[in-house]
Amino acid sequence: MLENFSGATRLVPVVGDPIAQVKSPGGVTRAFEERGADLLCLPMQVSSVDWAGYIATMRTMKNVDGIIVTVPHKFSAFDVCDTTSDRARFLRSVNTIRRAADGTLHGDMFDGLGFVAACKDNGCNFEGRRALLVGAGGAGTAIAHAVASSSVAELALADLDIARRDDLIARLRAEKFNVVAAKSNDPTGFDIVLN
Repeated sequence: MLENFSGATRLVPVVGDPIAQVKSPGGVTRAFEERGADLLCLPMQVSSVDWAGYIATMRTMKNVDGIIVTVPHKFSAFDVCDTTSDRARFLRSVNTIRRAADGTLHGDMFDGLGFVAACKDNGCNFEGRRALLVGAGGAGTAIAHAVASSSVAELALADLDIARRDDLIARLRAEKFNVVAAKSNDPTGFDIVLN
């Protein structure tokens, strides 16, 4: 893996704060290599205070093809994108930024899709079920949207930040999803509990 990179190698940093807990750079780099792509995923610790400066600098780095975004930048990453997917616009957050050939940044959010796909791959069927989701932050918001899109009978949301939870519920209801505020994070009465 590392013995094969050169000045022609393209970079895709994973950016967060903290970053030491992130396990994906090695796996992502191996996946690139298996596909014959000369790309290297590197962890980068960038604080919220330094985020704007990082993005400004990254825009000048011609060998950076995109960014994988993690905590705490998923919401602020949305704001730096020139274009986004419909899903990202709904969620107001992104976990992946791709640089286009013209230098513009396109954002999307895959946390929810990946979560639901993993659940389904492991035998979890959301259709017609009552689900409780605890947490409506960056990943939780994406998971809520993906679960609500999976024909769940009802999705109840619990979050310590009541305003954030209620905002998400209102936006999901506007999309005609059956979403309610959970009275607590007690799983009693739910078919599926997510966190």
